[in-house]
Amino acid sequence: MGRVKNLDEMKAMIRERTGKRNIFRRAKPEDVESVLANLTSKDPDLWASEWARVARPYEEAAGRAEKAGNSKDAREAYVMAYTYYTVGRYPVAHTPGKQANFRKSLEMYEKAGRYFDPPLERVNVPFGEKTIPIYVRVRRDGAKHPVVINFGGIDSFKAESYEYDEALQQAGLGSCAVDMPGVGESPIKGSTTAESLFSAVIDYLEKRPEVDPKRIGIQGRSFGGYWAAKMAYVEAKRLRAAVVWGGGVHYFFQEDWLRESTNADSYLMDHDIARCSAFGVSSVDELVKPWSALSLKDQGWLDKPSCPMLIVNGKEDLQTPIADLYILLEYGSPKSARVFPGGHMGQTPETLPTIINWLKKELS
Repeated sequence: MGRVKNLDEMKAMIRERTGKRNIFRRAKPEDVESVLANLTSKDPDLWASEWARVARPYEEAAGRAEKAGNSKDAREAYVMAYTYYTVGRYPVAHTPGKQANFRKSLEMYEKAGRYFDPPLERVNVPFGEKTIPIYVRVRRDGAKHPVVINFGGIDSFKAESYEYDEALQQAGLGSCAVDMPGVGESPIKGSTTAESLFSAVIDYLEKRPEVDPKRIGIQGRSFGGYWAAKMAYVEAKRLRAAVVWGGGVHYFFQEDWLRESTNADSYLMDHDIARCSAFGVSSVDELVKPWSALSLKDQGWLDKPSCPMLIVNGKEDLQTPIADLYILLEYGSPKSARVFPGGHMGQTPETLPTIINWLKKELS
């Protein structure tokens, strides 16, 4: 496995990412420095309490703005509170403090969502004896709209689809954010049959009067890209487009890559804990068997027809091997692909616009 970062290395990475990427893209330098000054250890509940401390003033400001009837300021403050509570549960809510922050992050995001355009709607989709919580944003103007099912990976829960949902909305596409199997509020852990979760979401969306059932797409980021790829095959007739953004499909699931990429240099902290949590196991050794079983090549999917697929990654990705992008191109239906400079997911200023433009074209 990769080397676990010490506290000073973690702080340096957080400073580098502040205002730029991942969960820190909306973080303010002064708030971040306030937290880092008090982080004297890597204790997860110290981490949780410090980020909750900087979240609370924004939560209070949002409440005051609501009472004053200022919806714009309320939205912005709730989003900031959500941001810091989310950082405070990162990468996975595996301690009491992080679990409390996870609950607060959902509360703040759903309060902010009342002021989104269109507003955020939380729906519990039936799934056997359980339910799948999703966030839907589709205009109700009498027309039928295309919708993209949108989700992240091991550490990026459905509310972290906010930036991507906004981009979809600006392109005239509806959005449906969901937790991939094993993370957030997902009712099931990762397994070789967990794609049934997404099929249930499609079932639900097809019945909504404002959704065009013939124009449903799917976009998965990081590990979520795996599920987007599998769904492109499993639901080839019902999905109109699938984006595999930084996801692995075969080489990613080999034991040597699992061990080599866990706690990769590009990952902040607790990568092993996050990966294990998604599968309900307690160690990387236990993870090897369920992880290896996910290979789409070994499952026999790659030679089968798929819906239109766009595969995107960074050519220097340390978390997902770039070889998985090329193996998708070597088998089955013709596909589109774009390789960007940089590491995991190829996160450049052009990456998200490229994906959105492709989705808009495919769902038109």
